[in-house]
Amino acid sequence: MLWARSVAHENGFVAIIIRFDTDTGCRGRSLFVLIDCERSGQYKCRNKEFVRRDTRIRKCDCPFRLHGKPVRGGEGWMVKLICGMHNHELAKTLVGHSYVGQLTKDEKNIIEDMTKSMVKPRNILLTLKEHNANNCTTIKQIYNARSAYRSSIRGADTEMQHLMKLLEHDQYIHWHRLKDEVVVQDLFWCHPNAVK
Repeated sequence: MLWARSVAHENGFVAIIIRFDTDTGCRGRSLFVLIDCERSGQYKCRNKEFVRRDTRIRKCDCPFRLHGKPVRGGEGWMVKLICGMHNHELAKTLVGHSYVGQLTKDEKNIIEDMTKSMVKPRNILLTLKEHNANNCTTIKQIYNARSAYRSSIRGADTEMQHLMKLLEHDQYIHWHRLKDEVVVQDLFWCHPNAVK
């Protein structure tokens, strides 16, 4: 699959797995994979009442398809080209394609470490591009990954609840006033060294 994706990227499109099966020993089951262009198929609106006419969609029923199956008695895969044509223009750059710009586990770890160190998002993106010249990640994906990381630290708490826990944990002097016993109206905190 990595080979198919790399060749697709070189040619200006994104290859995706649309169907695969594994050999379980049952009759009629064999190991195979079907690879299509990301623009294959038709867009299916999940909410029939909400249909926007002013947006473009990527799906244009592209006929490109590869069929792969493992070679018998050996290592590797045999790939058969079912249809090698596209009914759309190939992209000059894949930057901005959500599938290509997905972050790997290593990249997410780098983002988490750099976020802990208070590094700016643009510098995180530059670091990722230095590690991998073929990286197609955008700044929006960096912001999303940082937000997901911060949410994972916070857990089920709201931002205000998390702030209160941090103030207690770090022994800040704090005081707050509530409105209707639900909404925080005023909040004051001070570092203990500042009080001294």
